[in-house]
Amino acid sequence: MKILYFAWLKTKLQISEEDISWSQEVADIDGLVRWMRARGPVFDEIFSDLDVIRIAVNQEYVTGNLSLTEGDEIAFFPPVTGG
Repeated sequence: MKILYFAWLKTKLQISEEDISWSQEVADIDGLVRWMRARGPVFDEIFSDLDVIRIAVNQEYVTGNLSLTEGDEIAFFPPVTGG
């Protein structure tokens, strides 16, 4: 799976994208977020409040839990405001 980070998430993590292997541990959005938080203090801080993060799977915004597959692209980004 390809993971993309945008805006302040990219800055804080100092990475814009990475590839991870699908596993039962990251078989859905909830599992992926738990796995992210366990990666270290910066990840835990960033993913502790999902009210300030939006998630897109294969370029479609998602809410709630969703099953993931090996070829998915998951993007994490802050809420976007219009103007």
